[in-house]
Amino acid sequence: MHILISVLILLPLLGGLGLLIRPAEKTHSRNVYVLCLCSLTSLLALALLVLWLLTGAETFFLIAPIFGENFSLALRLDGLGAVFVAIVAILWPVTDLYAFEYMQHDHAQNRFFAFFTMTYGVVLGIALAANLFTLYLFYELLTLCTLPLVMHEMDGVAKAAGLKYLLYSMSGAALAFVSMMVLSSYGSLAFQSGGGLDRGLAAGHETLLYAGFLLGFFGFGVKAAVFPFHGWLPSAGVAPTPVTALLHAVAVVNAGIFAILRLLYFGYGASFLAGSFAQNVMLAITSFTIVYGSAMALRMQHLKRRLAYSTVSNLSYMLLGAALCSGAGLTAAILHMIAHSALKIALFFCAGALLCRTEELPQGVQEYVFQYTGYGKKTPAIFTVFTVASLGLIGVPPLCGFASKWAIAEAAVGQGSALAILGCAALAVSAFLTGMYLLGPVQEACFPPRDFDDSALEELTDPGKRMSGALWICMGLGLVLICFMPLLQKVLGAFAAGLM
Repeated sequence: MHILISVLILLPLLGGLGLLIRPAEKTHSRNVYVLCLCSLTSLLALALLVLWLLTGAETFFLIAPIFGENFSLALRLDGLGAVFVAIVAILWPVTDLYAFEYMQHDHAQNRFFAFFTMTYGVVLGIALAANLFTLYLFYELLTLCTLPLVMHEMDGVAKAAGLKYLLYSMSGAALAFVSMMVLSSYGSLAFQSGGGLDRGLAAGHETLLYAGFLLGFFGFGVKAAVFPFHGWLPSAGVAPTPVTALLHAVAVVNAGIFAILRLLYFGYGASFLAGSFAQNVMLAITSFTIVYGSAMALRMQHLKRRLAYSTVSNLSYMLLGAALCSGAGLTAAILHMIAHSALKIALFFCAGALLCRTEELPQGVQEYVFQYTGYGKKTPAIFTVFTVASLGLIGVPPLCGFASKWAIAEAAVGQGSALAILGCAALAVSAFLTGMYLLGPVQEACFPPRDFDDSALEELTDPGKRMSGALWICMGLGLVLICFMPLLQKVLGAFAAGLM
């Protein structure tokens, strides 16, 4: 299993680097290479998960002690890492399939797919990190690998978005680094159930440690788009849709959530933070971000920016659950990570498909909600998937988004503090706003005015087989999750209970 863990990270990293060093001459050959590489990585990742489930033991792999035991490069697979590995292993090959059609007329495709593939290895490195130091190194590498993807178009807008992303990420990394150093002074950076703090050393230094944790919360919270460090995410929407769909709606932002979960439950410790001012700050800021993100999404007419602000809101759903510092809260946070990943990537795929299909119209690319009048009849596949994914993200029973949101609300009520109850109110307000900003495009596309003339849309059709296939697969995943949410909640609940 040690070798398998190393191969998982090195295979896409070296494979993508090889494509960067020696670009492919033929598009078809390059696509086959990328798909085989990522599919093989996913199959190996799923094989690792099966082996881990059969053995029932955590796998620890020390690669090298760099600056002593507390700052060693080490890998491990545990329950939390397994969830993150499963999410990216399932969604990455699907996104490759989507990207082949989306990028077919774009420039610098070899560079795009090289960095896109390398990022897969980096994300797996984050998921499999055994300590905060290793996680931090891969977390920084994630910024470097995704920056060229954000700036792919290399025009003024893309470069400005890339610079903004870099500045936000560097600032967050500085805060997270200070938090890591504070934790290392009073305990271990190795991820442990209950946290790595030495309570004897921590006695009398609680205020410093609470402040140190908050620096890490906001530092890693940059990629988790927590207010006020969320501004990079809507701006990054200038990137190609495969980037905004997988990386900035699933992998990168989930890496931020994952890092905070590690810091909270495996670093400083939930029992240490419970009842502190650090917990109150988390509950207050996540509740605000939930409502703020949904309100901003409602204001946005640009569809991808609307979905980006929706992501801002939904990420704080997960952080609200985590901030409850309870087993039920952690379970709910991971459940929503799973549900949101499947549903939001489907929504972004639909937005990207609309951009591709409208390129061929006389009026040009259509990016705004009010421009999609009557599109539902011409693109039934796109708006079927969009509608189902929207209902799931709103939280309509029995779709998977309902189960995860209900779990968060239930955990908040069980926690019982005033700020936790405020979080429940934020969830209710956000659910109402989510219904408005996601069903608005559906109403515009599927229920045009009676006198609407669709003659200008004669050439509009659903996308080709690869993009359409990716849409249906993502919708199918969201529907399949309905059956597995109770089982997932039970399994994750047992895992989370062991951390309290």
